[in-house]
Amino acid sequence: MNIGKHTELANHAWSVADLLRGDYRQSDYGKVILPFTVLRRLECVLDPTREKVAELAEQHRDSGIDPDRFLRRASGHSFYNTSRLTLRKIAADPQNAAGNLQVYVGAFSDNARGVLDRFEFAQQIKRLDGAGLLYQVIGKFTDLDLRPEVVPNHNMGYIFEELIRRFAEQSNETAGEHFTPREVIQLMVRLLVAPDGDALQLPGAVRTVLDPACGTGGMLSAMDDTIKELNPDATVEVYGQELNPESWAICRSDLMIKGQDPENIAFGNSFSDDGHARKTFDYMLANPPFGVEWKKVKEEVEHEHKALGEAGRFGAGLPRINDGSLLFLQHMVSKMKPVDVNGGGGSRLAIVFNGSPLFTGAAGSGESEIRRWILENDWLEGIVALPDQLFYNTGIATYFWILTNRKNPDHKGRVVLLDARDQWQKMRKSLGDKRKELGRDHIATVVRLYGEALAVVDDPEHPLHGKVRVFSNEDFGYRRITVERPLKLRFEVTEETPAALETSRAIQRLPQAPALADAIKSLTGTGWSTKQDAWLALKDAVVRAGGTWPTGAPFNKALRDLIGVRDPEGEVQLVKGAPEPDPELRDYENVPLGEDVEEYLAREVHPHVPDAWIDHDKTKVGYEIPFTRHFYVYEPPRSLAEIDADLKALEAEIQELLGEVTE
Repeated sequence: MNIGKHTELANHAWSVADLLRGDYRQSDYGKVILPFTVLRRLECVLDPTREKVAELAEQHRDSGIDPDRFLRRASGHSFYNTSRLTLRKIAADPQNAAGNLQVYVGAFSDNARGVLDRFEFAQQIKRLDGAGLLYQVIGKFTDLDLRPEVVPNHNMGYIFEELIRRFAEQSNETAGEHFTPREVIQLMVRLLVAPDGDALQLPGAVRTVLDPACGTGGMLSAMDDTIKELNPDATVEVYGQELNPESWAICRSDLMIKGQDPENIAFGNSFSDDGHARKTFDYMLANPPFGVEWKKVKEEVEHEHKALGEAGRFGAGLPRINDGSLLFLQHMVSKMKPVDVNGGGGSRLAIVFNGSPLFTGAAGSGESEIRRWILENDWLEGIVALPDQLFYNTGIATYFWILTNRKNPDHKGRVVLLDARDQWQKMRKSLGDKRKELGRDHIATVVRLYGEALAVVDDPEHPLHGKVRVFSNEDFGYRRITVERPLKLRFEVTEETPAALETSRAIQRLPQAPALADAIKSLTGTGWSTKQDAWLALKDAVVRAGGTWPTGAPFNKALRDLIGVRDPEGEVQLVKGAPEPDPELRDYENVPLGEDVEEYLAREVHPHVPDAWIDHDKTKVGYEIPFTRHFYVYEPPRSLAEIDADLKALEAEIQELLGEVTE
């Protein structure tokens, strides 16, 4: 089935909007169209065994035996409907459409009915019936052919996603929060399973897969399909969690139809209500929403961070409140299978991020500590930069992070950076912000390049040598040092000093404050090069005025702040015999982990400010991944002669056009 057919079927479903206009707001169209599409799909899937199931249900009606297991077997699926009603029959009886539809929905097995309940379908039935639209809407969907032989499961996902995209547009929501372009998923899945190809083809292979932000289940379906392509006899168990009720319902119904256990798809927030607590998985993948704050679950996340520490999911650190991306990554890492003594077990995971998690947060921040935790545990296998304008809801740069706790020996202690930003083709028709797509050749190129990264880096003649970099984990670490310079002051009493004296609390609370003010005022215009000379002069003035000289650190500091003036040639101020740092001259430097900080200071700082020193007590270790810096290629500016020639050519063209106008 091609994209045009998907769009045609989605258009048919969305045409119901013409009936809803006036009685429903545009933002509510999806509340009708999505559940009816799901209902129609379930009906089409069950159609071949409908009569058989209905007869079996009749036979067991008064038997006192729970027929659920027999009805599932009769339907050929994990769900069923015991009614002989169909949408076509219901539409043919407009007067009783609401009652019949409720009976029909109530005849589904609990798992299927739960999907429709999540759409609040009963309320929509009542509302449509009250508007006199119910039988017309049902009639529209009876003409929608969603039989599996016409629309395979994989293709049905495209239709759901297109409907959700339209619903999101009408609701001013973010479509990217619900699903990921399928070709992006294909690349992600292939990068994830490529190193395990041989193991996946072994007889009796069983693999578990988790997507903690599963949307409509596209990633889970792609993982299932890919592993089955490698080994048709493999058993793949998929698990997910989703916060959006419509997406959750669609994902659950899709997996029901495919024979997966729908109970594996949990509803709710993965941070505050982990639907798969204490479970571990072979593979994990996710495309969490970009830049979405986690304020709603702040209390639960912070409690787990503080109370459980490294025994919980968020022990490494907490990112800033306006972006929970790195919380998803920690959540997934917590579900990696341990590696056994023989090197077996372990997990691989991939996640889609924007550029922020690469570098946001200075040393010691939550983000930096999370990156440090990942790199120092040698879990980060690689990062792949994707083309921009690849997603429906954003045109910004995006990246795959690929992590594993069972790296190949030649990858241990190393991280692959792969620049795939030029691997794209232009779409014939844009979808939201999505104007580019990955073709099959692009996907194959990126997967091959990632797998051969170490060899490509060592081969300068390779045509894609410049697209791959390999670093040791420590290369991304640095020490953030605090570079101090001494506070240098000269001292003087100016005409502004008395006024400043009156606002100084430390001085005004002294009983001798008036005498001190008079003494200082008498020295207006006087200056000193050292603190000792200034204090002696001030003390003599106070004594001459009949006052006593105050003592104590607060007074001395307040007075110095009043008459001290920063001067590069001034006296160095000392504290307990050591130079006092000047906060206004304080600076910070990031020094690579492998470099001695004192050697760095001598080489980079002392030639400019020889009296600087490092406050080692303030040194922090940080980690960042400056991806674009490593792939930056300098392009010299155009020559002046070339620019001048272009300007002259443009002037000549303008003159020619003006001449045509005046003729």
